Amino acid sequence: MYKETNEEERVLLAQATAGDKKSLETILTGIQDMVFNLSLRMLGSFADAEDAAQEILLKVITHLSSFRGESAFSTWVFRIAVNHLKNYKKHMFASHPLSFEFYGNDIETADMANIPDLSQDVERSVLAEELKMSCTNVMLQCLDPESRCIFILGTMFRVDSRIAGDILDITPEAYRQRLSRIRKKMADFLGQYCGEYGNGRCRCSDRIDYAIQNHRLQPAQLDYTAASEISGQVISQVKEAMEEIDDLSQQFAFCKTYQTPEHLKQLIKDFLASAPAAVVKNS
Repeated sequence: MYKETNEEERVLLAQATAGDKKSLETILTGIQDMVFNLSLRMLGSFADAEDAAQEILLKVITHLSSFRGESAFSTWVFRIAVNHLKNYKKHMFASHPLSFEFYGNDIETADMANIPDLSQDVERSVLAEELKMSCTNVMLQCLDPESRCIFILGTMFRVDSRIAGDILDITPEAYRQRLSRIRKKMADFLGQYCGEYGNGRCRCSDRIDYAIQNHRLQPAQLDYTAASEISGQVISQVKEAMEEIDDLSQQFAFCKTYQTPEHLKQLIKDFLASAPAAVVKNS
């Protein structure tokens, strides 16, 4: 993903910039999963990630002619995505920021007594898995946007420190140091509170009805368990990268990658079908 732009990709980019929609669609297909997963981890929900990913992909389309090949194309796309997401204000957590203190206090003091069964006939094991994936993703919102981005780039995408530093406009050394500190902070929190990935007493299976009651889990809309994961090879590469850094792979096993939702794919296809070639060619 992070190798220099190859000749085939250069040809596609040149054709897309000249207005060839088929080449542009091929390029977008190659980056849409990367953009969607970065958006999902940065923003915390599927709905917000779809909206932001669409905006980012449209930015890529309309700024494609400005790509000069001075870095790998994927690095250029990451830079656009990161800058967009770090300043994104339309997601649900923008006006309701979280903190590790809030998260920990909720785990310690939640009143789960006398809550009726709210599972709506959905298997509780399925709801527990959905809650686990949702909870650990939302937990990333406890980090400030740049720290969250550093964690995601280093943990999920295995971005080289030189490239990550270039994307974030910091030195590679600063990136490595901050990544190490952030990963330890995340691992310490999981170790203290989470019974799924650490030694804490919080178990998703025990919090299903509490989560539904507080609108954190919707039995009728199970985004994570309904989503298709990307091939095991990608997951394996991420796991290896985590072990190389600090052997925290088990704590960060929630960092799965998902295929772009069909709804978003269709939106982009519809845009390409309706937009004039000049949108790219003359942008």
